[in-house]
Amino acid sequence: MKQPEFDFYDKTSLKSYNLDKTMRYQLDMLDTLDVFTRKHCENVASLTCRLCEYLHCNKGFTEYCTICAYLHDIGKLFIPPSILQKPGKLTDEEYEVMKTHTTLGYEMCMKDLKLRPYAAGPLYHHEALNGSGYPQGLTKKDIPYEGQIIRVADEYDAIVSKRQYKSHVGISDTLKILIDETKPSVTPDYSGSLGHLAEEVKLGKSNAVIVRTLFKVVIDDIGYEITCTQGYLDSLSDDMKRFKKMEQYKEKMDKAKKDKDKNYYLEGIKILLKPGETVENFEQIHQEYIEAYDTRKKIIDNLYSEIKNIKKLKV
Repeated sequence: MKQPEFDFYDKTSLKSYNLDKTMRYQLDMLDTLDVFTRKHCENVASLTCRLCEYLHCNKGFTEYCTICAYLHDIGKLFIPPSILQKPGKLTDEEYEVMKTHTTLGYEMCMKDLKLRPYAAGPLYHHEALNGSGYPQGLTKKDIPYEGQIIRVADEYDAIVSKRQYKSHVGISDTLKILIDETKPSVTPDYSGSLGHLAEEVKLGKSNAVIVRTLFKVVIDDIGYEITCTQGYLDSLSDDMKRFKKMEQYKEKMDKAKKDKDKNYYLEGIKILLKPGETVENFEQIHQEYIEAYDTRKKIIDNLYSEIKNIKKLKV
């Protein structure tokens, strides 16, 4: 019995785009990255593409933004592996080195005529609306829209990957973290001396509209996961009916007095067997199918609850 694995990023519109030679060149740059960073770049690009479509961006901008997202971490080529792949928390000094991947990626793109149009991806994806980001500490008015979109996709995938989700169950906790990113770090006191604070102080790090749009993408993906899981359940259900029939034959075979009747029911069992199943082991396999069915059924129930939880969230 093959246990299907759900891919968070399988439902992507990237496949609908024709990858011309120029675009393939840009995507091939990912092959020079380590496997984990490359996978992250692919995930962020897929999510960015989805966000652009839900935000009703035109196709040209969506394609542009998606490639920017593919290349957003290309500067990590120049980060020492001891820092890039460090399993624990980075020291302050190591973090400063890690932050340079934004400018290093930008410079790499600017030196390559084919990559130059997409240099915004590496440069802006860690900028924050309230000016607390890097490398330039820009505020909302100076951060391109593509940078704001990629930031949200990047944050989401980083958390999802770190928590190693196998399903969208519990994903609302991740979205709560992103909601916090949209809130200002300082609450202006309009009755006192803080009433004159600059507009950026009232902002959080991430664009609330984009985060809210991410909710729609996630809910749609949960619906897709439910459909996939339900399809698997339907397949299990069909096999469970077959096993039930075999058990009925075995029960009658055990009760039969005549060898003729025993052989009749035995042949009935053999006809229903599939590769890997035998008269001796099919009952154990049936039990495994029942357990798998119950597990997946609980996942579906939890996914429906997750949708309800997400719809209650406020940005």
